[in-house]
Amino acid sequence: MKAETWVFVALAVFVAAITPIYWLMSNDPTGTAALILTFFLVLMIALYLGLIARRIDPRPEDKKSGEIAEGAGELGFFPPQSKWPLFVAVSFTFVILGPVFGWWLMILGFAFGAVTLMGLVFEYYRGDHAH
Repeated sequence: MKAETWVFVALAVFVAAITPIYWLMSNDPTGTAALILTFFLVLMIALYLGLIARRIDPRPEDKKSGEIAEGAGELGFFPPQSKWPLFVAVSFTFVILGPVFGWWLMILGFAFGAVTLMGLVFEYYRGDHAH
């Protein structure tokens, strides 16, 4: 986590250095406000990762004497192929195209979206991959 913390700290320093330069060169209040908010968002993420890095045991990549073999083992659960993300994307397409072609298409997209989202969420509770 310490490497990730330093990445976000460097990004916060970069945004803090760029913001006054942008403001002086453009006099754009909207872009300047966006850069200021970006600075605080990146700083918030850096502080969060720094606090988490103190609380957990150091990972092998955080230790100076860490070995590759220390990181061996199960990395987590990676789901098999699924058809549901495609159907969720098609439903979302209906919702997005609804205001263009007619509100009935948006309503239809929300209806199909509810069904496909339920299929995506509850995919591992039934069928071949049930737990």
